[in-house]
Amino acid sequence: MQKGRSITMDTSKVKQAAQAYEKQMTKFLRDLIAIPSESCEEEGVIKRTIKEMEALGFDKAEIDPEGNALGWMGTGDKIIAFDGHIDTVGIGNIANWEKDPYEGYETDDVIYGRGGSDQEGGVVSAVYGAKIMKDLGLIPEGYKILVTATVQEEDCDGLCWQYIHNEDKIKPEFVVSTEPTDGGIYRGHRGRMEIRVDVKGISCHGSAPERADTAIYTMADILKDVEALNANGCEDKDAIKGLVKMLDPKFNPSHYEDARFLGRGTCTVSQIFFTSPSRCAVADSCSISIDRRMTAGETWESCIKEIENLPACKKHGAKVSMYMYDRPAWTGLVYETECYFPTWINKETSGHVQAVADAHKALYGDKRIGSESSMHLRNRPLIDKWTFSTNGVAIQGRYGIPCVGFGPGAESQAHAPNEIIWKQDLVTCAAVYALIPSMYKGQGTDDACQFRAGGTDTTSDKSAC
Repeated sequence: MQKGRSITMDTSKVKQAAQAYEKQMTKFLRDLIAIPSESCEEEGVIKRTIKEMEALGFDKAEIDPEGNALGWMGTGDKIIAFDGHIDTVGIGNIANWEKDPYEGYETDDVIYGRGGSDQEGGVVSAVYGAKIMKDLGLIPEGYKILVTATVQEEDCDGLCWQYIHNEDKIKPEFVVSTEPTDGGIYRGHRGRMEIRVDVKGISCHGSAPERADTAIYTMADILKDVEALNANGCEDKDAIKGLVKMLDPKFNPSHYEDARFLGRGTCTVSQIFFTSPSRCAVADSCSISIDRRMTAGETWESCIKEIENLPACKKHGAKVSMYMYDRPAWTGLVYETECYFPTWINKETSGHVQAVADAHKALYGDKRIGSESSMHLRNRPLIDKWTFSTNGVAIQGRYGIPCVGFGPGAESQAHAPNEIIWKQDLVTCAAVYALIPSMYKGQGTDDACQFRAGGTDTTSDKSAC
């Protein structure tokens, strides 16, 4: 075990160790891909991960009541964690896949199959990164390393870390998210919430629709307003001010700069439902689901009110609400939460972000690297942000535990058919992970937060930082 907080070492040994594990990491990842593991059906992948941890000599490997795999290296009191979710989305239309998404294949360059980039590859690199730390004595004195393979993320971002924080009583000094980052280091992302809009109508026989109040037509009015909210600008002429307004200091004076870093919020109508007595009757209710991406300065309350205040919602008396999540984990546990996932940004200068940057620079330089076939995706700053949401919504967004992202694979591969991950990324990330604890110069009490929306039990003024 490392005796000091700083060391002088030959970084080539870290790179060599990671490269030497490429074949084992490839085998491990292909084993995971071969096991279907959609949200709440992750048992097989979790048990395979525990088996790998045990074979590699983790000091402890356990499964918590929600079904998350927790692997420990070291014996100190302070915790540095590496998180990756091992649940995947489904495959969608199988006709869109060139090969079997679970059998997959590999070349000298890539591994093919559902879950490679999003995001079982990150778990693989983290497991082997911890192994390298142990092999080379890179765990700082007083610290232990936690690798989590978490569940239900695709269903409910951060639910696993709500459980880990509240019930397992684990609070790391910081967490490295191993979600795909296209070779970059990410210090934040937009939040999101799931909104439902309901309207009622009155049914009648389809031959005389004039007798009815058609709920689908009512919802059509609302859909036009939701579309305007997403598409409009924020000029005086815009009756419905578009979400782009949060990039303007006039509408978001306290956080417009953070909003410009993260990008504007969005509204996507993702589902529509109705009830009707039959196909020859008028629909008597209609509902939609809205996937709302939230930038800095937006709160769950403001997003609800924004929909409630749409002219068509007011006109038709629409009910606007936030979804709740209560789907059982693969263990049978139900851990209910609201479908709200807070926005967060950490300071670029914070100790945990710089630890990842310093590890990357010591090993590979200050530019994104990757396989030649991936570099068209990587012409961006080394330190940046995600487009999508991660478990960081709970780690940092709810609880203020510093979080930073660095993971193998590409954001564009997430949820896409013919998903791939590059073998070089597995090696690169394992090496960087192994070196991060040695590079960390924080004290555990540093103010790392630049913006945090907080949970639903706080106001934006109290929770923002």
